[in-house]
Amino acid sequence: MAPEGTSDVPVTGAGVEVDGDGGADTTAAGADRTGSRADEPALDPALVAQVEAWIDDDPDPQTAEHLRVLLTTAQDDEADAELQGVARAELTDRFRGSLQFGTAGLRGAMGGGPNRMNRAVVIRAAAGLTRYLVDALEARRGEGGGVVVEGPRVVIGYDARFSSDVFARDTAAVVTAAGGHALLLPEPLPTPVLAYAVRQLGADAGVMVTASHNPPADNGYKVYLGGRVVTDSGQGSQIVPPYDEEIAARIAAVPSVASVRRTEGGWTVLGEEVVEGYLTAVGALADPGSPRDLRIVLTPLHGVGGHTAERLLRAAGFADLHIVPEQALPDPRFPTVAFPNPEEPGAIDLALALAEVLDADIVLANDPDADRCAVAVRDPRAGHASSVSGRDSLAASGWRMLHGDEVGALLGMDRASRWRQAHPAADDGVLASSIVSSRLLGRIAEAHGMTHRSTLTGFKWISRVEGLVFGYEEALGYCVDPARVRDKDGLSAALLLAQLAATTRAQGRTLIDLLDDLAVTHGLHLTDQLSVRFTDLDEIPATMARVRQAPPATLAGSPVVELVDLSLGSTDGEHDLPPTDGLRLLAADGTRVVVRPSGTEPKVKCYLEVVVPVDAGTGTGTGTDAQDDPVGAARSTARARLDAVRADVAAALGV
Repeated sequence: MAPEGTSDVPVTGAGVEVDGDGGADTTAAGADRTGSRADEPALDPALVAQVEAWIDDDPDPQTAEHLRVLLTTAQDDEADAELQGVARAELTDRFRGSLQFGTAGLRGAMGGGPNRMNRAVVIRAAAGLTRYLVDALEARRGEGGGVVVEGPRVVIGYDARFSSDVFARDTAAVVTAAGGHALLLPEPLPTPVLAYAVRQLGADAGVMVTASHNPPADNGYKVYLGGRVVTDSGQGSQIVPPYDEEIAARIAAVPSVASVRRTEGGWTVLGEEVVEGYLTAVGALADPGSPRDLRIVLTPLHGVGGHTAERLLRAAGFADLHIVPEQALPDPRFPTVAFPNPEEPGAIDLALALAEVLDADIVLANDPDADRCAVAVRDPRAGHASSVSGRDSLAASGWRMLHGDEVGALLGMDRASRWRQAHPAADDGVLASSIVSSRLLGRIAEAHGMTHRSTLTGFKWISRVEGLVFGYEEALGYCVDPARVRDKDGLSAALLLAQLAATTRAQGRTLIDLLDDLAVTHGLHLTDQLSVRFTDLDEIPATMARVRQAPPATLAGSPVVELVDLSLGSTDGEHDLPPTDGLRLLAADGTRVVVRPSGTEPKVKCYLEVVVPVDAGTGTGTGTDAQDDPVGAARSTARARLDAVRADVAAALGV
């Protein structure tokens, strides 16, 4: 583990590291140390006892020592008043509850205490998960007339973040001690490799230690179920209710870390055959006879996907491949980006700069665990306000990153076309997307004689859709091979996008031209997002209640004709959704807004979409004149309408 928590910054004067975002108001703490101390209550004895008990049970000497220093500072009235206040706030936050295990598993900042990611929390989680698996298999034994059932089979992967390997080995030690079979991936690898291994190896569960695109200070713990435990269309997918509640209950029942048995070894470290199997499976998606003349710039953003992506693309025949050197190797500090998420402004600037120097055709970017994929291309309209779906141009010379909905439409069109060619008479193919993603995928499905399904946000829902051919969500997640990887996979998506771009280039066209074709055929679907971040978490439910009580009556002047409270569930054929906190508004002109709290951040997110018909007229180019560029004209109309929708929604939110 790096210096405790890695987000902790040194505070001069006390030799103690405390979180700079601890939240303590220390403005006047040093001005009158005596006066301010006299009025401050002593540290809550219950909190002191809780911290001391945690220190005694902590298997990690580093986090235990850091907590001990924080506690000493918090109790020492001779210490600097500002440091004491921050230490108290830090302890209060770390012990205000436990990091909650849910459908996203665990994710949070690293450090000591139950509300942080650390070895103690991971060992408890592993013990609860293993207990759940044993119980589930015992139930199977009862159903099978008493036939002996082997212990749970769990495959474990990890990325290159601080302590990921340690958390993975702790999990293997717990599973092995409980009589299970722990299979540890051989090195830091992308999340899609773990998701592939769960199905390929017939594992009852998979654990991936990663915080995906979160800041460097964070880590996380994803759980997949399959094998003998989940045998329906969700086999190999991330957990959903009620599995999460059942696992969480068993985690809560773990009395202490000391009570959890762990071995010093005995698990299996898998060989390179797992990676080779994944590369072979994904490589089989490529069309070996299609063009490969494409200059690609690739960045893994300091994550674990670079080597695997390079092997995959080169094996498929993409030889003109250039990896951003500053971001090529895994580095848990993510030194060249403010936030290791390709969606964030500036994250792919180095890749765009290299693409400009090399005159590349396409930029591909994976997030740190390579389950997401971003794409940047040259757009003749770049620099015009109508062209960028609410985002500023990412670089000069016409480069812009495609919106996740645009990439989802391109991949959906490609997958649907290929599926229809292979199954000319079938009627059971399904395209799926989350309720906050563009409705364009539904139009594409209809055009190919396929079914479209909307799901709740997250691939734990998308990947378990029966008959799934392709699924995506607007946050750069794409599932192009659900038979092998029931999760989003940024590597297989990158391969198919490169293939699509090369094929299109050989025809003298671009991905932008394909998007224009879709707009002419199905109408221009333009999407955007309005997010409001809160420091007081109580304001999130209050904001949702305010919008429910007084939703917008119009969206960009069009009357709202449908308001669906998603907390009551939704069943209308395409939308068959369990209850979730959210609202869906539909206006008479087809404008749609979905409002929901974020599942991973302290935000309320609003997903906006307008649909504008394209008057193809006589022109099909990308000039500035509406007659020459009907899609550009439609984009300008849609952009203005989307800006008006944003203002209406912001007013309803009270921002």
